[in-house]
Amino acid sequence: MSKRLSAVFLSIALMVAAPLAAQAQTVRIAALGDSLTQGYGLLAHEGFTAQLQDWLDAQGIAATIVNAGVSGDTTSGGLSRVDWTLTDDIDAMIVALGGNDVLRGIPPELARSNLDAIMAAGKAKGVPMMIVGISVPSNYGQDYKATFETIYPDLAEKYDALYFESFLKPLTDLGDMSKTITTHIQADGIHPNARGVSVIVEAMGPMVAELAARATP
Repeated sequence: MSKRLSAVFLSIALMVAAPLAAQAQTVRIAALGDSLTQGYGLLAHEGFTAQLQDWLDAQGIAATIVNAGVSGDTTSGGLSRVDWTLTDDIDAMIVALGGNDVLRGIPPELARSNLDAIMAAGKAKGVPMMIVGISVPSNYGQDYKATFETIYPDLAEKYDALYFESFLKPLTDLGDMSKTITTHIQADGIHPNARGVSVIVEAMGPMVAELAARATP
C-alpha cells in the first residue's frame, strides 16, 4: 500500500474514532424518582428529565439523563427497582424519593431504611450519587417532620453524595406561594407545570453538572 493511501486510511480512521471517543466520555445518569421525576401531567419535552437534559446540553456537559421516575412510587418501590435501574451503562444516580411516603404517613424509619438500601446499592456499583430531600408538612407533627427531613442530609454524608435540599424548594423560594401556585403549579396544586420545572432545573442543574463531573473518568 502506498504511503498516500495509508495516510488516507489513517485520516478516515481518526474521523471515525473522534466521535466514538466523545461518545464514550458521555456519562449516563439515572434519575430514580416518582412523578416529579417522571414528568406527571406534562408533555415529554416539558418534564424534569427532558428539561434537565436540555440544560446540560446548553452548558456543553456530556451527560445523558435516564428517566427512572415512576408516578406514585414510594421509597419501597424505588428500592424494588434500583438493581435493574443501575445497569452497567449507568455512571451516576440521582435519588429523589420520599414524597409519596409522606403522603401515606409511612414511618420515617422505614423510609430511611429503604433510602439507605438504595444508596448502598449505588455504592456497591461504584457510582457517584446525588440525593434530593423533601420539605415535609407538619400534618403528622413536628417530630415526624424533623425526623423525615433529616434522612437526606444524613445519607448524603454517609455515602459522600451530593445533597439538594428539596425538589420543590426552588419554587417556594420564589416568595408569594399563592401566586406561584397559579403560575408554576399544575391544576392539581401539587406538580409543577413546565414553567415550574424550568425553575427547578435552573436551581438543580449546577449540582447535576457536579455529579456528572464526579462520574467522568
